[in-house]
Amino acid sequence: MKLYGLPGACSLVDHIALQWVGKPFEYISVARDALKVAPYIHISPLGAVPAIDDDGFTLTQNIAILEYLAEKNPEAKLLGGDSLKARSEARRWLGLLNSDVHKTFSMIFGAARLVAEKPAQDELAASASARVRDMYVVADKHLAGRNWLSDGRSVADAYLYVTTRWAKGKNIDLSGMPNLEAHFQRMNADPAVQAALAAEGLK
Repeated sequence: MKLYGLPGACSLVDHIALQWVGKPFEYISVARDALKVAPYIHISPLGAVPAIDDDGFTLTQNIAILEYLAEKNPEAKLLGGDSLKARSEARRWLGLLNSDVHKTFSMIFGAARLVAEKPAQDELAASASARVRDMYVVADKHLAGRNWLSDGRSVADAYLYVTTRWAKGKNIDLSGMPNLEAHFQRMNADPAVQAALAAEGLK
């Protein structure tokens, strides 16, 4: 299997998942300026990461890839456990992280693409940062008294970890969220997470 990713981007979630699976795969780093031109545009028509190639089967879109990895490798329990409730809980958080948290970050990272004037860009980024903080407060409360978002470690935890890295990189205020910080440190200490970070040249 090949995983195409941009270091530190949401494809890091899939990279961590593949490390958890523990089977051979190849990580292919795609430069930002190579995303929307050949040859990568033929792999991912929207010019976005992640994408995988599994023996000729190409798949894009983060949630679809994570579901594919989970179904193909049930022994890895990438959805947090064996029960329907555990898997559904992981999917609930995957949905929130992908559709709400990640989408809101796009207004922080890409404010200049959305509005022309600098003051409006700053206002949009600040508003989005406040919204992201509100969503992390929800995650912090959910994590009280538990290690993971679902019954066991899941790809939703990897997604939360990656977006928390973004939040820290953008200096979003995460104060007063001890459970979120404990989750971040727990994930950061995971050998598979460290292997993925090292492969992508991240700290």
